[in-house]
Amino acid sequence: MISIDDFKKLEIKIGKVKSVEKVENADKLLKFIFDIGNGEERQILAGIAEFYTDLESLVGMEVPLLLNLEPRMMRGLESQGMMLAADDGEKAVLLHPDKDIPAGSIVR
Repeated sequence: MISIDDFKKLEIKIGKVKSVEKVENADKLLKFIFDIGNGEERQILAGIAEFYTDLESLVGMEVPLLLNLEPRMMRGLESQGMMLAADDGEKAVLLHPDKDIPAGSIVR
């Protein structure tokens, strides 16, 4: 169990997918560039290529992102956060708001 104060430490905001591409020489890894509001962008890597093959359909999608996660190097690229997804038992399913909201909106 965590306290509400622990939860408040998480910086979760809505990011809008600006671009997405497969990472070279990686079967499962995708490289996303997100608009996170206020003119800022973040690069986030996610191992979901096997579940999302139509990459163009992801552009413009709004996704909750954990932004204050320590950066991690993968395949020579830095991942600067984490996308939030659900596991339906078969695949990762990206979460998204039920209506358009501005990039950078705080998730609470």
